[in-house]
Amino acid sequence: MDESFPLLDVQAGHRQKLCGSNYPLSIAFIVVNEFCERFSYYGMRAVLTLYFLSFFHWDENLSTAVYHAFSALCYFTPVIGAIMADSWLGKYKTIIYLSIVYVVGHLIKSVGAIPSLGNQTVHVILSMVGLFLIALGTGGIKPCVSAFGGDQFEEEHTSERSKFFSIFYLSINAGSLISTFVTPVLRGDVKCFGEDCYALAFGVPAALMVLALVVFIAGSGLYRKTPPQGNVLLEVCKCICFAIKNRLKNRSRQIPKRDHWLDWASEKYSKQLIGEVKMVTRVLFLFIPLPMFWALFDQQGSRWTLQATKMNADFGIYVLQPDQMQFLNPLLILVFIPIFDLGLYPLINMCKFNFTPIRKMATGMILAGMAFGLAAVVEIKINETDMPRLVPEESLIRVLNLAKNPVQVIIQDRDLFQQPVEAFQKPAEYSKLILNGEQQSLRFTLQHQGLSLAFNYTVKEKSVYSLIVFEAEGSLSSRLITDLEAKPENGLAAVRFINGLSQDVNLTIDSKWFIAVQKNYSASEYSLLERDRYNNGKCITETGEFTLELGLLDFGASYTIVITNVSGGAVKIWKSEDIKANNVHMAWQLPQYLLISAGEVMFSITGLAFSYSQSPASMKSVLQAGWLLTVAVGNTLVLIVAQAAPMAQWAEFVLFTVLLFAVCAIFSIMGYFYVSVDPEDLEEKEEKRETSSRGNMISLVTQKTKL
Repeated sequence: MDESFPLLDVQAGHRQKLCGSNYPLSIAFIVVNEFCERFSYYGMRAVLTLYFLSFFHWDENLSTAVYHAFSALCYFTPVIGAIMADSWLGKYKTIIYLSIVYVVGHLIKSVGAIPSLGNQTVHVILSMVGLFLIALGTGGIKPCVSAFGGDQFEEEHTSERSKFFSIFYLSINAGSLISTFVTPVLRGDVKCFGEDCYALAFGVPAALMVLALVVFIAGSGLYRKTPPQGNVLLEVCKCICFAIKNRLKNRSRQIPKRDHWLDWASEKYSKQLIGEVKMVTRVLFLFIPLPMFWALFDQQGSRWTLQATKMNADFGIYVLQPDQMQFLNPLLILVFIPIFDLGLYPLINMCKFNFTPIRKMATGMILAGMAFGLAAVVEIKINETDMPRLVPEESLIRVLNLAKNPVQVIIQDRDLFQQPVEAFQKPAEYSKLILNGEQQSLRFTLQHQGLSLAFNYTVKEKSVYSLIVFEAEGSLSSRLITDLEAKPENGLAAVRFINGLSQDVNLTIDSKWFIAVQKNYSASEYSLLERDRYNNGKCITETGEFTLELGLLDFGASYTIVITNVSGGAVKIWKSEDIKANNVHMAWQLPQYLLISAGEVMFSITGLAFSYSQSPASMKSVLQAGWLLTVAVGNTLVLIVAQAAPMAQWAEFVLFTVLLFAVCAIFSIMGYFYVSVDPEDLEEKEEKRETSSRGNMISLVTQKTKL
């Protein structure tokens, strides 16, 4: 037992080690910090789209646009963090200061999610300020933490450093996996202020970020802190700008041409730097088509989550929250990496197929495109249970016959209901009612047992109605009531009550919902309930209290429940499904998650490994910045499509599929003409510059997928 406790190996003149190994103790603090930070970021982001949709009541396009604007900002700000760390503060202070900004952003975001605190304008302002600070914090520390971890190792401990980056990468995915499963539960299964508890769902990630900062500061005395050594990204940008400016100044035909446009920087910069920039620009040129992959990939947290809200989430033993499906991606990544590295790739090599990095990346693009093709098919199936789209000068209507005998309904100058409607007949599909303008007064005639009664109602365009026919004082009567025009959002069930008794009733549903309905076929407003079986309700009348059993109120359905009579201590009801429940199961999203996760492994990991192998060590931070910017640009593309070209969701999925396939073809052509650089040719240069560039070097293992 005692052998497991001596974690430190403290020797004179040496830094503290873990368990007598060559691993510095400081990396334990860095790994824990990264786990907590990734939990914080992914946990908050997992519920963000539904927060915009249900808390702010924004539409799907605006919610998607703001989500991707935030994501894009998170991948633009790493450039700021890298410049701060390498040119001004150093990595340690940059991580500390920006983590404080990060924590403040989380706290503001959590406070902004408290419903009782101000009006919606206050909530939106607090949330946007919080998101901006979070983006600055998470993006700013992104290029620093992994490199700071690499700085903790001695020069000769390259094997240990490589294993550290694997552990570091594992902590990223572990934080992402756990948080994307847990925070949706905190949001949906915990209720506060009478609704979904977004304050808690944002508060827990905030607490984890506070813990991340505390843990990182706790290891302060153990860290190796390298001073700022200048930012190579700025030097590269200056070199490129000078070359362009110098070339434009010397456009005369009298001046001899140079072999490469970057050679125009030779008046100010060394041949060594210019040569390295040439190598980098060749790789950056290949990055141009890459944002389209990220445009599709990052929609898991927006469009795919919104799609899940319109599906059946009941898995028998557990009901998933729609935003919980995102946990499949980090889970599948952890599963796919060893399968691909140890199984698929060696098998392909045995078949003598030259599966080059460019081909792997192109395959990843194809898989992501196929994933969106499947998402389009699923969306089309989901739409089958939607209400018909309402257009001007048109409404929808149906008949609920609550009388004892069949009734023939005739609407003025319309030929809609050709057959009599039986008593308590299951309602048919809504019928289309064409109007002469924005609204029209129509005569409704009821024929019953040789009698004919007429009623006049005003019908408005783009509305949905139910004509209730019932008996009152020995004669037929009717009411025209307004129905829901679309399915309830976020998988909720909508229910309303019609009181067929001759006395007022007070209804209690699940000890939380209290509804008063007046007598003589008055109708209540719709109430939105979580999907569940509601068999413990109460109906209180003048004559007593009775049991109310509603049965299952399913995902996305709308119900009209008619209280017909009271007998035997229970209320007798008749339940009508106005809008069909979500009948496409959430499990049908699994194939698209499998494809896009496999695509990520082939595209992201391969792309970083390939691009890093094609450049000197001193330029790896430049390539990392370029890679992160492709993610930012990809999210910007989604923002533009969501706001500038709104279309049916299935059509948008098809559009992205076609665009990615087209970009994949372009990338494949570019890759075909790309001539790979032998890394051994650069090895000597890398060794010469290793010490001076270490402050800028980011290990490729660190940044495999969760950059």
